[in-house]
Amino acid sequence: MKTRQILLAASLTTFALPALASHCPTDVAKIDAALEAGTNLSEEQLAEVKILRDEGAELHKEGKHGESLEDLHKALDILGIDHS
Repeated sequence: MKTRQILLAASLTTFALPALASHCPTDVAKIDAALEAGTNLSEEQLAEVKILRDEGAELHKEGKHGESLEDLHKALDILGIDHS
């Protein structure tokens, strides 16, 4: 029974990682577009969004897609952009 659970978890992870990996650049593009269009954010919020965006992009490059999405989703939340 445990072998089945392990195999199921491994196969789900195998299929989920490419989806997460391709989602990161999409979120970075959303953030970049919002920043280019201009926002009503305070300077502190704007600085935080830029830091989260850069950290998320770097984590993506390192293959840490789950962590990348956490940072990118925080930035999108600050911008008021849906990330679903």
